Amino acid sequence: MNRWWSVSPSLAIVKYWGKLDPERNLPATPSLAVGLDGFKTRTRAFLTDGEDLVCLNGELQNPGRFEPFFSYFRKVRGTTRGFRVETENNFPESAGLASSSSGFAAMSLACLDCLEGFPQRDPDRSLASRIALRGSASAARAVFGGFTVLYAGKNEAFQLYPSTWWPEFRIIVVTVDPGKKPLSSRKAMELTRKTSPFYTSWLKDATLLFHEASTALANRNMESLGRAAVASYSRMFATMFGANPPIHYWQPESIALIRSCQELRKRGVGAWETMDAGPQVKVFCIEKDSAVILDEFSSLNLEIEITVTKPSADPIPERE
Repeated sequence: MNRWWSVSPSLAIVKYWGKLDPERNLPATPSLAVGLDGFKTRTRAFLTDGEDLVCLNGELQNPGRFEPFFSYFRKVRGTTRGFRVETENNFPESAGLASSSSGFAAMSLACLDCLEGFPQRDPDRSLASRIALRGSASAARAVFGGFTVLYAGKNEAFQLYPSTWWPEFRIIVVTVDPGKKPLSSRKAMELTRKTSPFYTSWLKDATLLFHEASTALANRNMESLGRAAVASYSRMFATMFGANPPIHYWQPESIALIRSCQELRKRGVGAWETMDAGPQVKVFCIEKDSAVILDEFSSLNLEIEITVTKPSADPIPERE
């Protein structure tokens, strides 16, 4: 079977940054995340008797980036077959919008599907999560929808709450620059781990923020969740600023949006920003506050693209 799988990227509320075991791609910090509905990686896979090929948006990719994924896949599924993968995104890749999370999650589900031919049952998402992690740790979360968790040192994620858990929860995604970032997240993590004097403190602090955010999410408390999210991305970037050489992803528009969120909060509007390895800004809020936030961002007169979305449902294959 060669069905298309559509998977949304996994946006970390509390960040994963750093690897405990680079070879097995195990995260050094726990992460709490949410899927971004409407942002999609669409993927299908075919079995071959030759080498593995991945074609992204019509262009063949460097096979070295995918070798750990396919090697682990063949090991755990007991096959020697190769794969030809066709994949496409409806949002910019390698730009700080978590495209690797949806990319490897979709590839995991699609390859399992074409090998095993999922009948009218849900795939083994725990297995798909373990396989996806070998390509990208955040991809382990993206095989699930809703709100997800990946613990430090673990090789699979799990769904904490479904997408319906918090109906008023919204994410405003602001694309500042759709171009590819100058340094990949993987390389930036390793540089941070090896050279930043703040990295050890980040590992300890990230666990505390994870527990704060998890409690806030359980209580659907946006202010508490937002404060933990802001602290998490700010401290993650502090480790990058302390690397040698320093790692800078922010652009002037990013800073303008951050300051705008700070001003909104002073006025009692719950606009809680976060950022990943890239210049894009995402804002967590309650639906009733989204219009005010959008008006504020529009008044900045920036060349940006804004999308309002909500937690995504579990990925499913497209109908044939």
